[in-house]
Amino acid sequence: MPIKEEITCTVRKQLGVLSENMKGYTTEANIVSWNGYPAKLDIRQWTPETHRPMKGLTLTEHEARRLFEALKSCFETENTENLWL
Repeated sequence: MPIKEEITCTVRKQLGVLSENMKGYTTEANIVSWNGYPAKLDIRQWTPETHRPMKGLTLTEHEARRLFEALKSCFETENTENLWL
C-alpha cells in the first residue's frame, strides 16, 4: 500500500473573503504556497472551524494577470448587466 504524503499549504497573503455560505464555509482569494512550491493565486472554499482547504483553483502569477485583464475588460464594457442573466 503506497504511503500517503501529507499536503501542506502556507497562506502567504490573505486577499479577501469572497463569500460565506450558511454552514460557515468561506470562499477566499489568497496567495498560497502548496508543498513548498512557489506561491500562486488560490481561490477555494475553507472549512469554518479548522480552516482546512476544500476544492479550489490555483493560478500562476501569469495566469492571474491574464484573468485580471479579462475581468477588467469585461467589467469596463457598458452592458455588463446582461452577462449575469
